[in-house]
Amino acid sequence: MEIFDKMKEFDHEQVTFCFNEEAGLKSIIAIHDTTLGPALGGTRMWNYKNVENALHDALRLSKAMTYKSAIAGLNFGGGKAVIIGDSAINKSELLFRTFGKFVDGLAGRFIAAEDVGTDVKDMEFARMETKYVTGISKAIGGSGDPTPVTAYGVYVGMKACAHEKWGSDSLNGRKVAIQGAGQVAKHLIEYLFNEGAELFVTDIDEDKVKKIGELVKVQPVKPDEIYEIDAEIFSPCALGAIINDETISKFKFEIIAGGANNQLEDEVKHGNKLLKKDILYAPDYVINSGGLINVANELEGYRQDRAMKHAEEIYHIIKQVIKKSKAEKISTVEASNKIAEERLNNISKIRNIYSGFSSYSGRLGELTKR
Repeated sequence: MEIFDKMKEFDHEQVTFCFNEEAGLKSIIAIHDTTLGPALGGTRMWNYKNVENALHDALRLSKAMTYKSAIAGLNFGGGKAVIIGDSAINKSELLFRTFGKFVDGLAGRFIAAEDVGTDVKDMEFARMETKYVTGISKAIGGSGDPTPVTAYGVYVGMKACAHEKWGSDSLNGRKVAIQGAGQVAKHLIEYLFNEGAELFVTDIDEDKVKKIGELVKVQPVKPDEIYEIDAEIFSPCALGAIINDETISKFKFEIIAGGANNQLEDEVKHGNKLLKKDILYAPDYVINSGGLINVANELEGYRQDRAMKHAEEIYHIIKQVIKKSKAEKISTVEASNKIAEERLNNISKIRNIYSGFSSYSGRLGELTKR
């Protein structure tokens, strides 16, 4: 009953546990909400401490995907899969093909994509057993690496915040502190450098920062010093829960706009703290939705130019969130949640109306036969 309590807490429709000892597969697929369509979400492979932690991650991440899809205007629900294991040593063709079998058993209610700890090759193995997989290579009709589109969405969302804060969306000369030097950060840095921003970059892997520094001009920063940098914009592109009581007290930033998931340790508490400090926060699931937009486009026959054009809309969505936040004097997180929930509620009403109409039509047909 504890699992059902957790499902009730996060308001989930379905949780599927997948196990195959021979393949070494221990996986949880969480489907949060399918009001807008089949649940679309990444497959995260992580060496979780226990099953409880894995379940909690699947539940919270799948719920975020529902909101991300809703506010991005996509017709997909929210889902997430987690695979318990060390992605550095436990990956195999058998593992992901077995996972694909379980995905196929859900008959399209869940569509898998890559996420932390998985990549295009893993999704291609899963695709051998099911058509309900995205994030495959361009060579076989997929979209390949989604990070350029994710980074572009973060970039235009950052520009929307700049326009709100300073009256111009130009980032030329603006100081930007970037946490993380992974693929999303790498593409984001390129966009920012080309516009003339001054860049401060950190990562727990110093070699990644050095490699980026060989391509563009950046100032390396120690990981524990990034929160105190005297920059105008902070862009978290690595860890979650890094906006908390301790770090907020150090912030001199005016804008927070980054690609990492679950940046706020406590959505309500820390969203309001940023509001009180007059720090403009771009809700993470809004600004980093380019990756979801990218794989969603794959399902329609992928074209990167179309995906990039769709990602440009993140600029206007961020502006809409800010407008609602100001009008209702609420945090940007609460504002974005409300916008997402309004769309979900409206589509749910349409479904109910259509269902009622179908029932009425059926009864009318029976009467006319008599």
